[in-house]
Amino acid sequence: MEPQLVGPGPYRATRLWNEIIEHFRAGMPLRKHRCRFKSYEHCFKASEAVDCLHELLGSNQNFGPEVTRNQTVKLLKKFLKNHVIEDIKGRWGKEDFQDDGHLYRFPPSSPLKSYPKKPSCGNQVIKFPDWNEPKAGVSQEHIPVKAVAMNSEMWYKRHSIAIGEVPACKLVFRRELTHANIEEIWKSQTLSRLQKVLGLDSLNEVLDVKIVNSKHIFQNAYNVNKQGIVILEDKSKELPHWILSAMKCLANWPSCSDLKQPTYSGFERDVFKTIVDYFGQMKEPLLTFHFFDVFVSVLGLLQKHSKAIEALQISCLLLPPENRKRLQLLVRMMARISLNKDLPPLSESVRTRTLMVQAFSHCILCSKDEMDLDELLAAKLVSFLMDNYQEILSVPTTLKSSIEEHVLNLQRVQFQKSYPEVYRVRFPTPETEAVLFPEKTKQKPPILRWALKRPFQPFHRTRSFRM
Repeated sequence: MEPQLVGPGPYRATRLWNEIIEHFRAGMPLRKHRCRFKSYEHCFKASEAVDCLHELLGSNQNFGPEVTRNQTVKLLKKFLKNHVIEDIKGRWGKEDFQDDGHLYRFPPSSPLKSYPKKPSCGNQVIKFPDWNEPKAGVSQEHIPVKAVAMNSEMWYKRHSIAIGEVPACKLVFRRELTHANIEEIWKSQTLSRLQKVLGLDSLNEVLDVKIVNSKHIFQNAYNVNKQGIVILEDKSKELPHWILSAMKCLANWPSCSDLKQPTYSGFERDVFKTIVDYFGQMKEPLLTFHFFDVFVSVLGLLQKHSKAIEALQISCLLLPPENRKRLQLLVRMMARISLNKDLPPLSESVRTRTLMVQAFSHCILCSKDEMDLDELLAAKLVSFLMDNYQEILSVPTTLKSSIEEHVLNLQRVQFQKSYPEVYRVRFPTPETEAVLFPEKTKQKPPILRWALKRPFQPFHRTRSFRM
């Protein structure tokens, strides 16, 4: 039974959990083992389970070869806690599984998880105002009018309208396209595009669209510096200066211009530990609890590189600006450290890239209710982020251009409805241009017609010119 790629959709983490258990139960060899002068049928050693599951996860395209043996042991601990496996005496419920020779077996009952019923948020359709209609509670007959003192100029204007010299103006209710309207357009278009890229019938399957803040999307798209890093309006939400200095130190090693203190042996490891401790104490991951299901769904597109890039670009636009900025700075630091050959090893036993993933995965992606595959899913996403962070953490140009064009078209339509005559003159169509600017028949000058009728005659001296 070959493992299949689990695509985007609701409860992807639960579907993956059930799939791994099914493949593990089907692929784990069961044999007869002896323990303390007693034989046990249909069981396996802990180390054999680690070997089997590690190989299974490495060959599974939902996880890949970057899964470590240590991560496999942690997953087996969760298997023991959730009664996927039990020891030969039937004990389970504790995460005391070790990579050793202890004997375990599968319980007779099915350990698969059921799919929870997620409350439906309903299909939310963002309605934009009709700029030709008055606001609720206002009628043309009951518009308050201030008393106007009559003078000669006012009398002339009214008299001119009465006799037809000046066309009477029709009262037009025109609602301007406000900044709030534009932000809502950004939200609507962004979510619509994300739904299309994920291939879902409704985003409500993975996201409550009501919690998406339109201001966050707009700020992430426009409040950026030359490097594409978000510029925060609230400076109190910036990273502390000492953390920024530590991150720049390792990202630009061996140039540590921000740190004036002398370095020592093991200095870079202490700086790294400081950064890990700071991000590790956050109460919520950078991708937030609300968007966990969205990013887990995007993982189902990693085999389609361009679609995965676009889906992550759009998903990261939904983040609060301070989260997006911290993610940009952190992932850029992680990628630079992984590629920096001048930086001394930060661990004796783990490669630098693997260390980056293990150290920061949990502070980037995790669920509010600790799930069994959080660590593996986060590691998969963080690895992809590190490899493609420049594209993923930039504003999607195609989406931005289409939204700006849509807003411009709405503004033009609004102007056309409010001032149809002015619009017809400023933006004529081929049909209206012929009416507004009719071509006049060009008449030839009389002298030219005369010249065409009679050919040019040479000059002859006559008698009147004689001296």
